[in-house]
Amino acid sequence: MIKIVSFTICPFVQRVTAALEARNLPYEIEYISLKDKPQWFLDISPNGQVPVMVTESGVSLFESDAIIEYIEDEYGPLEHDVTNEQRALDRAWSYLGAKSYLPQCGMMSSKDKTTLLEREEKLRQAFQKVESQLSGQSTYFKSDVLSNVDIAWLPLLHRAAIIEAETCHDLLRDLPKAKAWQAGILDTGLAEKSVASDFVEKFKGFYLKGTYLGEGKDLTPSSCQSSSCCG
Repeated sequence: MIKIVSFTICPFVQRVTAALEARNLPYEIEYISLKDKPQWFLDISPNGQVPVMVTESGVSLFESDAIIEYIEDEYGPLEHDVTNEQRALDRAWSYLGAKSYLPQCGMMSSKDKTTLLEREEKLRQAFQKVESQLSGQSTYFKSDVLSNVDIAWLPLLHRAAIIEAETCHDLLRDLPKAKAWQAGILDTGLAEKSVASDFVEKFKGFYLKGTYLGEGKDLTPSSCQSSSCCG
Protein backbone atom coordinates (compact mmCIF):
# COMPACT_ATOMS: atom_id res chain seq x y z
CA MET A 1 0.00 0.00 0.00
CA ILE A 2 1.07 3.59 -0.62
CA LYS A 3 2.45 5.36 2.43
CA ILE A 4 2.51 9.12 2.98
CA VAL A 5 4.78 10.75 5.53
CA SER A 6 3.25 13.97 6.74
CA PHE A 7 3.07 16.91 9.12
CA THR A 8 -0.55 17.31 10.22
CA ILE A 9 -1.35 20.76 8.82
CA CYS A 10 0.99 20.82 5.81
CA PRO A 11 -0.77 22.07 2.63
CA PHE A 12 1.74 20.32 0.36
CA VAL A 13 0.76 17.01 1.94
CA GLN A 14 -2.94 17.77 1.57
CA ARG A 15 -2.46 18.32 -2.14
CA VAL A 16 -1.04 14.81 -2.43
CA THR A 17 -3.64 13.11 -0.23
CA ALA A 18 -6.44 14.95 -2.06
CA ALA A 19 -5.08 13.60 -5.36
CA LEU A 20 -5.18 10.08 -3.90
CA GLU A 21 -8.65 10.56 -2.44
CA ALA A 22 -9.97 11.89 -5.75
CA ARG A 23 -8.94 8.59 -7.32
CA ASN A 24 -10.18 6.45 -4.39
CA LEU A 25 -6.67 5.08 -3.92
CA PRO A 26 -5.99 3.49 -0.50
CA TYR A 27 -2.99 4.73 1.46
CA GLU A 28 -1.64 4.88 4.96
CA ILE A 29 -0.24 8.00 6.55
CA GLU A 30 2.34 8.58 9.26
CA TYR A 31 2.68 11.93 10.96
CA ILE A 32 6.00 13.22 12.21
CA SER A 33 7.15 16.28 14.12
CA LEU A 34 9.10 18.71 11.96
CA LYS A 35 10.85 19.95 15.10
CA ASP A 36 12.18 16.48 15.85
CA LYS A 37 12.55 14.70 12.53
CA PRO A 38 13.34 11.01 12.93
CA GLN A 39 16.47 9.73 11.26
CA TRP A 40 14.54 7.22 9.14
CA PHE A 41 12.65 10.16 7.64
CA LEU A 42 15.84 12.12 6.90
CA ASP A 43 17.23 9.00 5.24
CA ILE A 44 14.37 8.94 2.68
CA SER A 45 13.77 12.69 2.27
CA PRO A 46 16.77 14.41 0.64
CA ASN A 47 15.29 17.85 1.31
CA GLY A 48 14.12 17.01 4.83
CA GLN A 49 10.60 18.09 3.95
CA VAL A 50 7.16 16.50 3.72
CA PRO A 51 5.43 15.04 1.88
CA VAL A 52 7.24 11.84 1.15
CA MET A 53 5.40 9.08 -0.68
CA VAL A 54 6.61 5.53 -0.35
CA THR A 55 5.27 3.73 -3.43
CA GLU A 56 3.80 0.25 -3.45
CA SER A 57 7.17 -1.03 -4.63
CA GLY A 58 8.98 0.69 -1.75
CA VAL A 59 10.51 3.66 -3.58
CA SER A 60 10.49 6.93 -1.63
CA LEU A 61 9.41 9.97 -3.64
CA PHE A 62 9.77 13.58 -2.50
CA GLU A 63 8.67 17.04 -3.69
CA SER A 64 4.90 17.38 -4.08
CA ASP A 65 5.04 18.39 -7.76
CA ALA A 66 6.94 15.20 -8.60
CA ILE A 67 4.60 13.08 -6.47
CA ILE A 68 1.53 14.52 -8.19
CA GLU A 69 3.01 13.71 -11.61
CA TYR A 70 3.82 10.18 -10.45
CA ILE A 71 0.24 9.64 -9.25
CA GLU A 72 -1.10 10.75 -12.61
CA ASP A 73 1.40 8.64 -14.58
CA GLU A 74 0.91 5.54 -12.43
CA TYR A 75 -2.81 5.63 -11.67
CA GLY A 76 -4.27 7.68 -14.48
CA PRO A 77 -5.37 11.29 -14.93
CA LEU A 78 -8.47 12.85 -13.44
CA GLU A 79 -9.35 14.10 -16.93
CA HIS A 80 -8.98 12.43 -20.30
CA ASP A 81 -8.24 13.78 -23.78
CA VAL A 82 -6.29 16.76 -22.47
CA THR A 83 -4.03 18.33 -25.08
CA ASN A 84 -0.35 18.92 -24.40
CA GLU A 85 -0.94 22.67 -24.43
CA GLN A 86 -3.76 22.37 -21.90
CA ARG A 87 -1.71 20.04 -19.72
CA ALA A 88 1.07 22.63 -19.66
CA LEU A 89 -1.41 25.35 -18.72
CA ASP A 90 -2.82 23.13 -15.98
CA ARG A 91 0.66 22.63 -14.56
CA ALA A 92 1.26 26.38 -14.63
CA TRP A 93 -1.98 27.18 -12.80
CA SER A 94 -1.26 24.36 -10.36
CA TYR A 95 2.18 25.82 -9.75
CA LEU A 96 0.66 29.22 -9.02
CA GLY A 97 -1.56 27.57 -6.43
CA ALA A 98 1.22 25.58 -4.76
CA LYS A 99 3.48 28.64 -4.84
CA SER A 100 0.88 30.42 -2.70
CA TYR A 101 0.88 27.85 0.14
CA LEU A 102 3.76 29.42 2.05
CA PRO A 103 2.51 33.01 1.56
CA GLN A 104 -0.82 31.92 3.01
CA CYS A 105 0.95 30.28 5.96
CA GLY A 106 2.96 33.47 6.48
CA MET A 107 -0.14 35.64 6.35
CA MET A 108 -1.95 33.45 8.88
CA SER A 109 1.08 33.51 11.21
CA SER A 110 1.33 37.32 11.25
CA LYS A 111 1.59 38.86 14.71
CA ASP A 112 0.40 42.37 13.85
CA LYS A 113 -2.20 43.97 11.59
CA THR A 114 0.21 45.76 9.26
CA THR A 115 2.16 42.60 8.49
CA LEU A 116 -1.01 40.58 8.04
CA LEU A 117 -2.58 43.03 5.59
CA GLU A 118 0.65 43.35 3.58
CA ARG A 119 0.96 39.57 3.28
CA GLU A 120 -2.74 39.16 2.59
CA GLU A 121 -2.59 41.62 -0.29
CA LYS A 122 0.11 39.51 -1.99
CA LEU A 123 -1.95 36.36 -1.44
CA ARG A 124 -5.09 37.97 -2.79
CA GLN A 125 -3.25 38.85 -5.99
CA ALA A 126 -3.14 35.12 -6.74
CA PHE A 127 -6.83 34.74 -5.98
CA GLN A 128 -7.59 37.74 -8.20
CA LYS A 129 -5.72 36.08 -11.08
CA VAL A 130 -7.90 33.01 -10.60
CA GLU A 131 -11.01 35.20 -10.51
CA SER A 132 -10.12 36.60 -13.93
CA GLN A 133 -9.56 33.09 -15.30
CA LEU A 134 -12.73 31.40 -14.00
CA SER A 135 -15.73 31.39 -16.31
CA GLY A 136 -18.29 31.37 -13.53
CA GLN A 137 -20.29 28.86 -15.59
CA SER A 138 -18.75 25.61 -14.36
CA THR A 139 -18.30 23.95 -10.99
CA TYR A 140 -14.52 23.64 -11.10
CA PHE A 141 -11.59 25.54 -12.54
CA LYS A 142 -12.12 24.56 -16.17
CA SER A 143 -15.32 22.56 -16.33
CA ASP A 144 -17.61 20.31 -14.30
CA VAL A 145 -14.84 17.70 -14.16
CA LEU A 146 -12.33 17.90 -11.33
CA SER A 147 -8.77 18.58 -12.53
CA ASN A 148 -5.25 18.80 -11.15
CA VAL A 149 -5.69 22.57 -10.90
CA ASP A 150 -8.58 22.12 -8.48
CA ILE A 151 -6.52 19.70 -6.40
CA ALA A 152 -3.59 22.16 -6.28
CA TRP A 153 -5.79 25.01 -5.03
CA LEU A 154 -7.83 22.88 -2.62
CA PRO A 155 -5.49 23.43 0.39
CA LEU A 156 -5.68 27.22 -0.08
CA LEU A 157 -9.45 27.24 -0.44
CA HIS A 158 -9.93 24.86 2.49
CA ARG A 159 -7.85 27.03 4.81
CA ALA A 160 -9.63 30.16 3.61
CA ALA A 161 -12.96 28.53 4.50
CA ILE A 162 -11.76 27.65 8.01
CA ILE A 163 -10.49 31.19 8.54
CA GLU A 164 -13.83 32.64 7.47
CA ALA A 165 -15.79 30.20 9.66
CA GLU A 166 -13.67 30.94 12.71
CA THR A 167 -12.98 34.67 12.33
CA CYS A 168 -15.39 35.97 9.64
CA HIS A 169 -12.35 37.24 7.73
CA ASP A 170 -12.98 36.31 4.09
CA LEU A 171 -9.89 36.03 1.91
CA LEU A 172 -12.16 35.70 -1.14
CA ARG A 173 -14.29 38.78 -0.49
CA ASP A 174 -15.32 40.60 -3.68
CA LEU A 175 -14.28 37.56 -5.73
CA PRO A 176 -17.64 35.89 -6.52
CA LYS A 177 -16.35 33.37 -9.07
CA ALA A 178 -13.54 32.24 -6.80
CA LYS A 179 -16.06 32.01 -3.97
CA ALA A 180 -18.32 29.75 -6.03
CA TRP A 181 -15.32 27.65 -7.06
CA GLN A 182 -14.37 27.26 -3.41
CA ALA A 183 -17.89 26.05 -2.62
CA GLY A 184 -17.81 23.55 -5.48
CA ILE A 185 -14.50 22.06 -4.36
CA LEU A 186 -15.54 21.87 -0.71
CA ASP A 187 -18.78 20.16 -1.73
CA THR A 188 -16.75 17.20 -3.02
CA GLY A 189 -15.78 16.32 0.55
CA LEU A 190 -12.14 15.96 -0.49
CA ALA A 191 -10.99 18.65 1.92
CA GLU A 192 -12.11 16.68 4.97
CA LYS A 193 -11.07 13.32 3.55
CA SER A 194 -7.54 14.50 2.79
CA VAL A 195 -6.65 15.64 6.33
CA ALA A 196 -6.53 14.12 9.80
CA SER A 197 -9.68 14.02 11.90
CA ASP A 198 -8.23 16.63 14.28
CA PHE A 199 -6.98 18.90 11.49
CA VAL A 200 -9.23 21.87 12.26
CA GLU A 201 -8.33 21.90 15.94
CA LYS A 202 -4.62 21.68 15.20
CA PHE A 203 -4.94 24.33 12.50
CA LYS A 204 -6.70 26.67 14.94
CA GLY A 205 -4.12 25.99 17.61
CA PHE A 206 -1.28 26.83 15.23
CA TYR A 207 -2.72 29.79 13.30
CA LEU A 208 -5.51 31.26 15.42
CA LYS A 209 -3.78 31.43 18.80
CA GLY A 210 -1.18 34.10 19.40
CA THR A 211 -1.66 35.57 15.92
CA TYR A 212 -3.33 38.77 14.81
CA LEU A 213 -5.72 36.80 12.62
CA GLY A 214 -7.01 34.94 15.65
CA GLU A 215 -7.26 38.03 17.85
CA GLY A 216 -7.67 40.96 15.47
CA LYS A 217 -11.22 42.07 16.15
CA ASP A 218 -11.10 44.96 13.68
CA LEU A 219 -10.50 42.54 10.78
CA THR A 220 -14.05 41.23 11.05
CA PRO A 221 -16.15 42.60 8.16
CA SER A 222 -19.16 44.63 9.29
CA SER A 223 -21.31 42.60 6.88
CA CYS A 224 -20.74 39.36 8.79
CA GLN A 225 -23.94 38.48 10.61
CA SER A 226 -23.26 34.85 11.45
CA SER A 227 -23.39 34.11 15.16
CA SER A 228 -21.56 30.85 14.44
CA CYS A 229 -18.40 32.64 13.39
CA CYS A 230 -18.66 35.94 15.21
CA GLY A 231 -18.40 35.77 18.99
